[in-house]
Amino acid sequence: MKSPRYRSRRQFLQFSAALVSTLALSNCQRSPSDSAATSPEAPASSPASPPGEPLHIYTWADYFDEEVYKRFTEKTGIEVVADVYDANETMLAKMQAGGGNQYSILYPSDYMVKQMIELNLLATMDKSRLQGLDQLRDKWQSPPYDPDNAHSIPVSWGTTGFIYNSEVLTTAPEDWDYLWENQDALAGKITLLDDVREVMGATLKSLGYSYNSTNPQELEEAYQKLRELKPAIASFQSFGWEDPLIAGDLILSMTYSILGNALPLDNPNLKYVIPSSGSSVWTDTMVIPTTAPNVDAAYAWINFMLEPENAAYAVERLKFATPSQAAFDLLPGELKDNTNLFPTAEMLAKCEGIASVGDTIDLYDQYWTELKSA
Repeated sequence: MKSPRYRSRRQFLQFSAALVSTLALSNCQRSPSDSAATSPEAPASSPASPPGEPLHIYTWADYFDEEVYKRFTEKTGIEVVADVYDANETMLAKMQAGGGNQYSILYPSDYMVKQMIELNLLATMDKSRLQGLDQLRDKWQSPPYDPDNAHSIPVSWGTTGFIYNSEVLTTAPEDWDYLWENQDALAGKITLLDDVREVMGATLKSLGYSYNSTNPQELEEAYQKLRELKPAIASFQSFGWEDPLIAGDLILSMTYSILGNALPLDNPNLKYVIPSSGSSVWTDTMVIPTTAPNVDAAYAWINFMLEPENAAYAVERLKFATPSQAAFDLLPGELKDNTNLFPTAEMLAKCEGIASVGDTIDLYDQYWTELKSA
């Protein structure tokens, strides 16, 4: 059966266009805007939504799954309306511009959680309304980006690496430097993520530096190295490269492990590789924005996703790793033993979480803009 995660670019655009405006599963960049400077406790005092109000979720494009939403609706009677984005920065810009006041659940990544806390965009979690937090693995009980999970609840994690077409590329790309060493052969046949922190981070890693460097000289080196590779890059895109890769029009794409694990199920010639020198280990979370109109439904959603059976179901459907030990214990052996989904401790020791880089993000953004316009 086709993986529920994967859709072609055309299918996804058609599907999400209809989804954004009509989905109802029933039982039958960086400075805060004035409107964002609200109290983190705002949702607690917000008026209750009228009975039957749907839960509006703003989530990653590859996290959408109608079966998961259907299960939630069947259990709670709450309809789900989901809009999707393809980058943390896209979501942040929309929320800061006041265009996301309908959303009661967002899915920011770890470093973005910290940034949104600093911008007073996230409500403080009422732990008395949450169940199952004790089932999270120790690593996620009090993560550095949000100590004590005060504003966010981890829902998934994974890595970043390469996915390549083994019918075209017979030698596996082992590390980041493979791109530079083979750029003539790969010219016009590779894509990198449309994600400044991942692309700059991977290049920093290839130079022996931290994924999260704040050293201007190191960032300059990474930028210059990317400039060298730019002529070989077909595009910067996080989604939409899937069909060309399957067809052989692309040879290799930088991707998140979610697609890296999902696509090979239906296309065994595609292979996912975590670079040997290490990569990023990202965590995606569930948060309640300060402007959330349906706080009760938001807590119902978070509790639903914390239930081990539902968390395990989402792993099987969507192919991300779970931070819940109880959910992991319910997974079939082939998923538990999949080291692309759950990397070994040795590999994880070489990887880094993406952390906030403070004001240095302005330098990242400057180089990113220059790189993409070069």
